[in-house]
Amino acid sequence: MSEPVLQMTDVVRIHGRGDAAVQALRGLNLTVGAGELVAVMGPSGSGKSTLLNLAGGLDSATAGSIRVIGTELGGMNGKELAALRRRRVGYVFQDFNLIPSLTAAENVALPLELDGVRARTARRQAEESLAEVGLAELSDRFPDEMSGGQQQRVAIARGMVGERVLVLADEPTGALDSETGEQVLGLLRQRCSTGVGALLVTHDARHASWADRIVFLRDGTVVDDTGRRAGVESLLSESAS
Repeated sequence: MSEPVLQMTDVVRIHGRGDAAVQALRGLNLTVGAGELVAVMGPSGSGKSTLLNLAGGLDSATAGSIRVIGTELGGMNGKELAALRRRRVGYVFQDFNLIPSLTAAENVALPLELDGVRARTARRQAEESLAEVGLAELSDRFPDEMSGGQQQRVAIARGMVGERVLVLADEPTGALDSETGEQVLGLLRQRCSTGVGALLVTHDARHASWADRIVFLRDGTVVDDTGRRAGVESLLSESAS
């Protein structure tokens, strides 16, 4: 794929009106290529969550352009955006967002079935996605029968099932121990090697070291867009001092 998976150009997002207006993003520019894992870092309130919501079509920009695999999100209606999210964009959240009454396989298959995929086909693809994250044997277990790390891997399998081209991960390792967190990031990195683009929000420099590129946000705009080595070495140096 020659065109970027995600391209955000001069994006502005303002919440509220008048004296209560808050400018969450201020002319932000960001590109994620196919097969690229980009880490997003920055202080609380810098616009990281807003960025992910806009990139996935969960929110709309006040101004600017957002394109996913060449399609301008601003020109899509609600139904078209929902279809894009089900088919092409995957989400991995810190709190997993699994449905307690569904098994692992049923949770993973849900977005496919909502998109009209036949139950048998959706189940097969769900089991294949679970196998990719090392959970084939847990396909019939419910979330409360699994550890936190296993639940997060189910969430990753759900975020990557089908023909996803963009994965958005919001602090996906925040609730996990360090070893399990590293495993989760390894799975995300492996998925990118197949051509998927990924945007990872993290506060941990060691987790950001899995990325090809690190983007730093402050006050709703990109203040640094650097290569992995320079960015991580700087962060680790600061944390050690």
